[in-house]
Amino acid sequence: MLARGAERAFVLECGEGADGKLKIARKGLGGFTVTVHGRSSHAGADFEHGISAILELSYQVQRLFALNDPAREITVNVGTIDGGFRPNAVAPQASAIIDVRAPTAAAARTLEQAIRGLKPILEGATIEVEGGFRRPPMEPLARNRALLATAERLGHELGLELEDAGLVGGGSDANTTSLFTGTLDGLGPIGDGSHATDERVDVTRMPERSALLALLLLEPADLSG
Repeated sequence: MLARGAERAFVLECGEGADGKLKIARKGLGGFTVTVHGRSSHAGADFEHGISAILELSYQVQRLFALNDPAREITVNVGTIDGGFRPNAVAPQASAIIDVRAPTAAAARTLEQAIRGLKPILEGATIEVEGGFRRPPMEPLARNRALLATAERLGHELGLELEDAGLVGGGSDANTTSLFTGTLDGLGPIGDGSHATDERVDVTRMPERSALLALLLLEPADLSG
């Protein structure tokens, strides 16, 4: 990866909000698939012989949502579920796809351990967990803070009041580059409606963002510490 040999990284994702705040911290993003295996049987003639994967999954979904911790900026969302094959049969299999986000590497490890440690409630049911964190958290390391301070200083020279966006829930390439070098994100355009049908950019503010980036690139290479 190029970031391993880079002295700093500037990421041109959009600035945060109407003020175009800069970003030095992003949540890590993960995705898991939890699959429950039960035993099929006829729902009318042999109901008691079956082990409903859907019922078991319903218990596990509650456990997954219980992992949410707003105070620690941890989110767990069961986004889709699927299971069974016909209404007159006890479902032999059911699955859920989960989106998870965590602010630090330590929190991500703890969360992943909890998901992989899910145990079945129904006797005879089994649980299979696949997936993991695909983007590590971007933590507000000292080298990232140094880049932010430099941007704030240069912004002042341009007549701009730049601010830190704080912890951001979405991910970007900065999640990865920050592991290896000082990283400053949010240097791209200012706009609104990200990923929506009314997504837009304020073209009148493009020159100021370009000027800021140019000054950052002209700074000494060791500014990130």
